[in-house]
Amino acid sequence: MRFAVFVEEQGVPPEIELDEWDAASDHALAIDETGRTIATGRLLADGHVGRMAVLREWRGRGVGAAVLEALLARARDRGMKRAVLNAQTHAQGFYARFGFTRIGAEFIEAGIPHVNMERHLDGSG
Repeated sequence: MRFAVFVEEQGVPPEIELDEWDAASDHALAIDETGRTIATGRLLADGHVGRMAVLREWRGRGVGAAVLEALLARARDRGMKRAVLNAQTHAQGFYARFGFTRIGAEFIEAGIPHVNMERHLDGSG
């Protein structure tokens, strides 16, 4: 599913899509009524949210929001004080709706413009 979004749709090199962090991460999946994965995201042990992806035909239907909420709930359950992520610049507004704020300048990752964003999970702002 991630290959469909990142490699096929966005042109991310396949050799960097899977990495050593997948096995050690908590993953959230959304599946449709047939059992097909339609959205995913992961949470690393340091509070980094990543690899958020939603199949094109499911975008704008709340699936990505549900995955992100599940990852943030998992971060809180694990006692994390903040969550961070590298957002594709076009997705900044999506993450801002969940309390993430931009930190730092725009940068290029896998040929795509990104920004760092963070959200405090302990109410400290």
